[in-house]
Amino acid sequence: MPGLMAKHTRIYTRTGDDGTTGLYSGARVPKNDLRIEAYGTVDELSSAIGVARVALGVPQERIDAWLAWTQDVLFNLGAELATPSDSPRATGAVSDGDVTALERAIDESEAGLDPLDTFIHPGGSLPGALLHLARTICRRAERRVLSLRERDASVDPLALRYLNRLSDALFVWARATNAALGEPERRWRKEAAPPR
Repeated sequence: MPGLMAKHTRIYTRTGDDGTTGLYSGARVPKNDLRIEAYGTVDELSSAIGVARVALGVPQERIDAWLAWTQDVLFNLGAELATPSDSPRATGAVSDGDVTALERAIDESEAGLDPLDTFIHPGGSLPGALLHLARTICRRAERRVLSLRERDASVDPLALRYLNRLSDALFVWARATNAALGEPERRWRKEAAPPR
């Protein structure tokens, strides 16, 4: 319509040029604050899952559906972590039901897999390898959230349970993806010899 213009929001604000960033409360903290490390790593995890989803393609629709839901939960968790305990905030980004849902997803995906009797190396197909990478980022996110919880007891312990279970799910989804694509698992060999 004539006279109506879309509002343009600039991506850059210059407010972080001094090494600080704003929380949802408006408070400014250093960009290496534990809270920023926690929700930043959760964001990194979601990004890694996004890359894995692109690589998955159509045949893995069920796993992709779980990953899409996971990204939504991680966004909610990041928002909760970005709000300090002394500010009004929505809580309950993660529920017991979310943890139970991941356990159901693990059981569902594991049902058709050979049982493991040794460690396996991350890898296989490209999407399988990317899911293994997401799993390691998930473990780091769990460590960062634990560090934040040790400083701020208001951090929901369900966040730790969810991330712990999610790393297991990512492992199983990587295995299931590799199996579906016919990629053999590379087993760990304790007595490995270098190539000749």
